[in-house]
Amino acid sequence: MLFYPLYYLTSRDPKYYGILNFCRKANSFLSSLLSGVWYRFKYEQRLNYNQSYIYCANHTSNLDIMVFCIMCHGKFHFMGKDELLNNPVLGIFFKTIDISVNRDSKISAFKAFKKAGENLEKGMSLIIFPEGKIDDHYPPKLGEFKNGPFRLAIDKNVPLVPVSITNVWKINWDDGAKYGSKPGICDIYVHKPINTADLADVDSDLLKDRVFQLIDSKLV
Repeated sequence: MLFYPLYYLTSRDPKYYGILNFCRKANSFLSSLLSGVWYRFKYEQRLNYNQSYIYCANHTSNLDIMVFCIMCHGKFHFMGKDELLNNPVLGIFFKTIDISVNRDSKISAFKAFKKAGENLEKGMSLIIFPEGKIDDHYPPKLGEFKNGPFRLAIDKNVPLVPVSITNVWKINWDDGAKYGSKPGICDIYVHKPINTADLADVDSDLLKDRVFQLIDSKLV
């Protein structure tokens, strides 16, 4: 309720997206802190926040969104399922800065990645969970990746950053409704960016497999 007026105002014009993301960062930090949740990041290599990246991570919790709001800087945006358009809070983002996609529609996916490519060219980093959803399996296992973000990274010549969100599911799995939530420290391992400059479209499957193995190697 405190942040909503700021979200509404800063989501009206792309020139304010940097401020909007700062508000998302502050909101995520304060909400987590008051809930007794802390995030511990380990970087394999320092990131250049003047560089646009495609961040790819496993997805096991609603807290994953807060992880990236806190971790990322400047202009960044998420790609997520189109059901979020109807969410009373997240809907304001997915109608403006973020990109919604219908997972069952190839046309929707094409439009979503076209828009993401345009945003990358404008200097906006993209955050995406290549599994496409939080799986019903508990404890969670890393699911099969979609091809889109890896083709996009090669096509736009944007470095790809694999991120292993290692134990967040132990604090809050999915939305917390089934197994509850608890205070604790969430560990996140940020892998070294993968340069895609020397890759061609035919290498997208190899890139996907490499990112899968890297993320999976750090999971609890």
